[in-house]
This record gives sequence, structure tokens and C-alpha cells, in this order.
Amino acid sequence: MIDASGDLFDVSAYLRKGPHQHPATEPHSVVENDGEGHWRYARKRARAQLCAFKAAGCLTVGILANILLAMPLIPTELVAPAHAQAIPKSLEQGGTDAALKVRRNTWTVGVAGGQLSGTYMTLADELAEVLDDGDNLRVIPIVTYGAASNLDDLLYLRGVDVAMVQSDVFEYFRTQRKTLNLESRIHYIIRLPVSEMHVLAGADIKTIEDLRGKKVSFGPAGSASSLTGTIVFQRLGVKVEHVLLDNATALQKVKSSELAALVRVIGKPIGFFGQIPANSGLHLVPIPFSKTFTDMYTLGEFTREEYPTLIPQGEKIDTIAVPAVLAVFNWPKNTDRYRRVRRFTEALFTKWDKFIEPQRHPKWRDVNLAATVPGWTRWSVAEEMLSQDSRVAEFQQKDMRAGDSWQKDMRAGDSWSFLKSVINLTEEQREELYHEFLQRQKQRESVQR
Repeated sequence: MIDASGDLFDVSAYLRKGPHQHPATEPHSVVENDGEGHWRYARKRARAQLCAFKAAGCLTVGILANILLAMPLIPTELVAPAHAQAIPKSLEQGGTDAALKVRRNTWTVGVAGGQLSGTYMTLADELAEVLDDGDNLRVIPIVTYGAASNLDDLLYLRGVDVAMVQSDVFEYFRTQRKTLNLESRIHYIIRLPVSEMHVLAGADIKTIEDLRGKKVSFGPAGSASSLTGTIVFQRLGVKVEHVLLDNATALQKVKSSELAALVRVIGKPIGFFGQIPANSGLHLVPIPFSKTFTDMYTLGEFTREEYPTLIPQGEKIDTIAVPAVLAVFNWPKNTDRYRRVRRFTEALFTKWDKFIEPQRHPKWRDVNLAATVPGWTRWSVAEEMLSQDSRVAEFQQKDMRAGDSWQKDMRAGDSWSFLKSVINLTEEQREELYHEFLQRQKQRESVQR
């Protein structure tokens, strides 16, 4: 007799049922209705189920055996463990939260660049790429409203130690906003390349005068164009309907003639203008230079090589350019912020050759480390590094050549460099130089005719 408690099937369920309730496995004539016959029937049923289970078990074992035998035929790469990828060492560093916080913040320097699509932001990003040295120095580029508001950020925004600032912004804060002790609070590390003023308009706008009374976007508030562009139009005496729109929106509105023009003050070349198709009907409007600009601005130009879809073959477009600096807050010595910016400045001069490599923005190659900026004070650490630099004589000679280049350029007829350094001249020298410039321009025009 089979012990029901140890059977793989619970036969007690069958014992509680009448024979008419069981599934028919045999004809009813062979099933006995008394208790003993019913028990014999149950045992037969259990043995039959047990045999079926054993048969199924054997089949399962056979199938598993076949699978195991076939497994060596499966390509090993499908079952091999995945190789772990290399993790940056900076992320592997451990320690307490307090220790990690100190390590991450001890040598961090914030650089206010500008708008994300602008040249200054590109320069700020490349400062980080070249100067970053793990925990020894970390440079964080900061997207801002633009170069005009960067001086505000440098003065008042926590975490900003260095900023791209234009010379006319400095003058505005000094003379109009009358910021206290500005000259002693803000110094410069190096003079940056100039930024050119771009005025983009439709075919019906030939000159700046054609914009009088029309709607013109000067970029978002705080951008370089919102200040420089406004000053230039005021000095030219051209009154327009002044609006402040982001550049992407302004471009669409110029295309649809909702705006007559948009203004951007940014270092050339910039993809924003370079990517405009040739059949857009848009072009860059020339900006005439006059003696009213010689205090803070220089003469610039655009060529077809820089903007092939906006400038006809063989032509150049004159414009106004504004000098810029890499400005620094003049932190007191022996303070934490002073130590950070000192390390930043030392690295900048030490690794300068990396900024003029081909993959960097071409504007870096226009920088002269020894160049001075009238009205500004070079930061003491930058002065120290410049005096220790073995290339200082070369830099100074380059700056002297730039200062005298207007004479050579006038003889050569190169209008771009003609007034490049007039900001260093006295009012009388500017007046004389400007008249000589006009005479030279007339001579060039008569030859071209």
C-alpha cells in the first residue's frame, strides 16, 4: 500500500469523492462500489499518475541533457561577461562629503563669458579646456546675459572672478553709473581682440541712415550690442525704434520684414551670420567711422572670406569695432579668491602657446600679451608674469609696431589697421590723424572709380 502522505500526488482528494465525480479512466463496469474496491481504484489511479510523472520527468531530463550537450556550440561571446569600461579617476576619488566639498572648491575659478552662441563664451570655454588641471585648478565658464552685463557680474555676482568685458562698458560704469572706486576694484589680465558691430538688414536697407525711424533689435538686455550698438547709433545721430530681442527671434523677424535690422557686437567670424544662405536677401550694412568714435572704438571690416553669403566677391564692409579685456576683480592679497585667480593667471601665461594652436578660436592669435589698455590697470600678478616671460621683448615689440602701424597702413591703403591704436593719442593727434585718414580714403575712392 502506498503511503499517501509521502506520495507525489495527493490521492486523498479522490477518496472524498464518489466514483461518478472522477475522470473516467476505465469503464464504469470494472469499478467496484464498496469501500475496498474504491480503495483499490484509488491506488491504481495513483500508480498510473506516478508512472506518467516519472515518464515526464525522464523526458525533461533528456531535454536538459541535450541542451547541455549543445551549449558548447553557442558562440562564447554571447555568454562571456561584459568588460568594465574605464571610469575617470576624478570620479573614483572617495572620502567624506566634507573632504570632497573642500577638494572641489579650493581651486575653482568662475569666468563670465557671455551668450552661449557668442565668441566670448567660446573663448571662456577654451580657457577651461586649456587651463583645467583637476583639483589643482578648475575653470568654470559661465553663460551670462552678455559682455555688457559681465562687469555687473564681476562686481556683484558671487563666484565670478574673471570676465570678458568691453572697454566702452567700463567707461559707461565709470562715467554714467558712477560706480565707486571702479578703477581700483577692476583690473585687467590681458587685452582681448576687438569685437565687430554687425548690422544685418534686408536688401532695401543700404546705409545706417536708411534705418532712421525703423524697428531695430539690439539683442537681449545685457548683451554687448544692447550697450555698444545703442551708443554707436546715438553718436551717428540715427534714431530708431529700439527693441531688445534674442538673436534667433530677431533673425526670423528680419527675414519676415517685421524688423528692419538686427545688431550684434561680437568677434568675427561667427556662425550665426556665416550660416545665413546666399539667397536670403540679407546683407551686412556698412557703418561709417568718424572722429566721434576715436575715444573708445576702432575701425573694423568684414570680408567675403569671413561671410561669403553676405558679402559680394571682391568687396569689404567697413564697421565699428570695440576693444575688450579679460577683466579680474582686484581681490586683496592673501585672501582665498586672490590665491585662486593668481593660480589662474599663472597658468594662462605658462600655457599661452596652447591657445594659439590651430584647433583654437582664431581670435586668440590676435592677442598680444604685452598690449596695454588706456584707462585700465593691469593686475599685479599679470604684470609679474609678463615681466618673467622670456617672450616679453617680442610682445612689447609687437605692441609698439601696432601703435605705429597706422602710418604704414595709410601708405598701404589698409583701412582696417589705420586707426587701430588711436585710442592712445591726444585729442589734437586724433584730429590731425582723422583728416589725414579722410584724404587717404578720397584718394583710394578716386583710384577705384
